[in-house]
Amino acid sequence: MRELTAEHPETIGGRRLLARLGAGGMGVVYLARGRGGQLEALKVIRAEHAADDRFRARFAREARLAARVRGRWVVRVTGSDTDAQAPWLATEFVPGPTLAEAVAGHGPLPLGSLLTLGQRTAEALADVHEAGLVHRDVKPGNIVLGQDGPHLIDFGIVRGGGATALTAPDAVLGTPGYLSPEQTRAYGDDVGPASDVFALGCVLVYAASARPPFGSGDPAAVLYRTVYEEPDTSGLDRMPAPARTAVVRCLAKDPEARPTAAELRDILDRARTRPDPRSALVEGTTSSGHEARTGPDSTAQGWLPLPVLRMVAAHATRALDPPLRTAAPATDTTAAEGTPAPSRRRILTIAGAAGATFAVGGAGALFLAARGGSDADPRRGPALHSIGLHAVGREQERGARLAVDAHNSRSDAPFRLALRTAHAGERAVSAARRLLADTSVCAVIGPTSATDVRAVMSLYGDAYTPMLLVSAPANAKDLSGNRALCVTRIGDDSLGLPLSVYLTQAHRSRRTAVIEDGAGGAPASELARMVRELPPGNGTTTRHTIAADATDFGPVVAEAVKTKPDAVVYAGTSPGRAASCARSLARADFEGARVSIEPVMRAEFLDAAAEAADGWVFAAPYSEPRSMTTQRARAFTTSYRGRFGAAPGRWSAEARDAVELVARTLDALGDGFDITPGQVADRLFRIPTDGVAKPLRFDSTGATHTLDPSNTAFLYGAADGRFRFLGRYDQVARPFERALPQG
Repeated sequence: MRELTAEHPETIGGRRLLARLGAGGMGVVYLARGRGGQLEALKVIRAEHAADDRFRARFAREARLAARVRGRWVVRVTGSDTDAQAPWLATEFVPGPTLAEAVAGHGPLPLGSLLTLGQRTAEALADVHEAGLVHRDVKPGNIVLGQDGPHLIDFGIVRGGGATALTAPDAVLGTPGYLSPEQTRAYGDDVGPASDVFALGCVLVYAASARPPFGSGDPAAVLYRTVYEEPDTSGLDRMPAPARTAVVRCLAKDPEARPTAAELRDILDRARTRPDPRSALVEGTTSSGHEARTGPDSTAQGWLPLPVLRMVAAHATRALDPPLRTAAPATDTTAAEGTPAPSRRRILTIAGAAGATFAVGGAGALFLAARGGSDADPRRGPALHSIGLHAVGREQERGARLAVDAHNSRSDAPFRLALRTAHAGERAVSAARRLLADTSVCAVIGPTSATDVRAVMSLYGDAYTPMLLVSAPANAKDLSGNRALCVTRIGDDSLGLPLSVYLTQAHRSRRTAVIEDGAGGAPASELARMVRELPPGNGTTTRHTIAADATDFGPVVAEAVKTKPDAVVYAGTSPGRAASCARSLARADFEGARVSIEPVMRAEFLDAAAEAADGWVFAAPYSEPRSMTTQRARAFTTSYRGRFGAAPGRWSAEARDAVELVARTLDALGDGFDITPGQVADRLFRIPTDGVAKPLRFDSTGATHTLDPSNTAFLYGAADGRFRFLGRYDQVARPFERALPQG
């Protein structure tokens, strides 16, 4: 919940605005007080969407559809005005955490809470389906846990029978991990009430185990598992048998095999009010230390464990005491439709905001700031735009600086970028707030560390300001929950693709042995899974595991070598353990290909493996411009050397490409004036960019706007105590081989 500023109206549609709850691709959501004094959540559609007549018509239709839903556990639509200059829709406000927040903070729900959650959410879906609608985005983030029970929210992509939703045709709507198999294929006509039931089954598995039934990681891999693999329902073992069977049926691949929402509601209601006495022996206490309650008492005010009830109370307290407005309010947008509201950039100019050097970032940061006096006319000369950059080290800063210079040297540039280097030392959250307070900032590149990304992601997401991650990874949950998050690198859990391509086209492997290291976590298991699903040469793969606490790789290597593989994949992330694997392979006189992924590419691997490191090949998400032969890479290397007196370092070209992507997006938005961060976020994923390092293409219509991983990874070979750049994985045609030590 964030305070209102002078840019926000005092009232909309007769409702008094109290605070900002968040922002998304469609609009901004406010906490408001209705005409009867009740609290409401009021969504205002963004101007760029409101100007689209077709979007406005669809929004009007879907507002009418949502208003038809009646049910205790579905948030009720309390009003709307789809003809206003800024169309809006208001619903009941339910104070409380989402199921996602509660499980993330306190682990799986106790059995009584789980059954109540399932029964009442199924009842909500039954009400939605009875109204002729399909929700299509049932997930933990769209279920609010109130004091009285769970409430289903967010009808942003709801649709009625035979209608299209608020999105592009053939888009995959929803969130990976909670999509039905028919939704993953984007066949709109096949998406009916059964898809919502499938999603609810996924939600209940998550609530019971804190794990989605089809895992996490790369969105494409999650969707693949949803369609072709069986779910992990082990978390449901503590449920009464009839309830467990019903929830498992929800996850059937065939929509016809799933129960209806009403049937599921009735089954869970019987389990909730007449619990299986054996379940108490299984349940005991929850991970939070609360006794599991399954009888009628669990449906009263205490239906949630105490720690989650405290979260509910905290949300209610904040709603009753919202932050004060920081300045005088603007006029009611619905009362002054004939007069356009001042733009962000116009307000900036009137206020006399001037560019300055700030202390931002984690270990180091910079931001590109616009300059101008208090009496500056924003239409006098080219516009100026700001880009924030949270960078550890200097390479990303240098790459960004060269991109800014290249843009400003264009005689036809409709706007200019200015670079200001900031002092180090300020924490990431403070840096993000400072950048967001600067209304000229249209996008942010970084942060560079996963810790800082987690710290500031919600801040940029709530403000709907694009955050481009150049070197830090993000997972499917991050992407599905933040439409302004743009990841320009392939994830570690997707690096199995370039390895499979290399082993197929360069090494001609037909038999591959995967040594899966239990100490490698999710990236290791995803790599092993991907190589098995995409076997090199369309051949065979064998899987050989080593426990996380085991240190001797000899036995697992011997087991793998017995299969006479052409190649061995080390599926792990530890340089030291990879070195142990390399030494064991050398002692076994294995002469085939040996491959792994970038987290292993450290000096520790080279030092510990010694000569056994020679010949290993690694897939990595970053390029080496000085070793590339393209004209753009050569030009970048020449410019970099001329400016900084050294060869470009790691991630410098990728940062340069991120700035180019933002600049091309701004270019596509018009004359450069009055461009909002939301417009940049909406357009960013539709701008193909052939960068110095790699092509940037995004799934702009799908649920997670992910980077197309094709041709975005690079191969390196270990030789003579260093890692040699081999090229982009799709362009490496010959195997990398080195003589292997004996014994």
